[in-house]
Amino acid sequence: MRQELLSLPKGLAEEVSKNLVMVARLIDDEPEQAYAYSRIALRLASRVAAVREAAGFAAYATQKYSEALAEFRAAKRMTGSVELWPVMADCERGLGRPERALAMAGEPEVQKLDKAGQVEMRLVAAGARRDQGQLEAAIVTLQSPELASNAVQPWTARLRYAYADALLAAGREDEAREWFGKALEADKDGATDASDRLAELDGVEFVDAAIDPADDEDRDGTEDLVDEDDEDDEDEDDDEDDDAAEIAAAERATDVTEYYDEDDEEYEPLEQSAADAEVRGDKA
Repeated sequence: MRQELLSLPKGLAEEVSKNLVMVARLIDDEPEQAYAYSRIALRLASRVAAVREAAGFAAYATQKYSEALAEFRAAKRMTGSVELWPVMADCERGLGRPERALAMAGEPEVQKLDKAGQVEMRLVAAGARRDQGQLEAAIVTLQSPELASNAVQPWTARLRYAYADALLAAGREDEAREWFGKALEADKDGATDASDRLAELDGVEFVDAAIDPADDEDRDGTEDLVDEDDEDDEDEDDDEDDDAAEIAAAERATDVTEYYDEDDEEYEPLEQSAADAEVRGDKA
């Protein structure tokens, strides 16, 4: 990405880089804000592949699958890389076209993926089978050397979890419990909720141990004192409002061009978003 940004004027490169950093920082916890920053970067440097890719992931995180697919296609065309093939196929699933995702799973691009990419493609294909109500086919799709291996790889927990979930959907509860357990063993980073699924299968119920404020007041006959941290919380809320206003202002300031390549053979115009309509309304 750094090398791509060097093709831009220094000031512009710095501005684009700042927005991409914000996308990466916010995409997991605040995807809508990440999406807003990605649009700013996109309008500033739509010819940079890394920007198109970041915009694609931000749109994907907010379930704007048509927009995400367009961005991923543009990035793929610019770089020639097939790395984004699995997530492109998953966008097809998000658009309600599982048959297209399955067709992509059989394309030559899959053979060019690294091991992680091939496992990801297998997960997408299994999901597409489930979308079509083909549970047994989904189970068979996930059965692979990677699933049978005892070695733990970055994808192991998710692969085992998907297999357990498919087994459970097919009514094979005992097998599902076994594989949720295996997923939990491999899930060192908490990427899945395998522990919760196991507890659910075992009939374990979690009880909220928090004290009811009303009961607490009745117990000591006094009202709770104001938390001294409340002012800090209010300040944080104000900061978030300021951030949102800053993003909106930046979008208006940089809304100068349509960022999709009309020369793209796969270009699909999208409906104008409410945010864009508001921005254009401000300009009118």
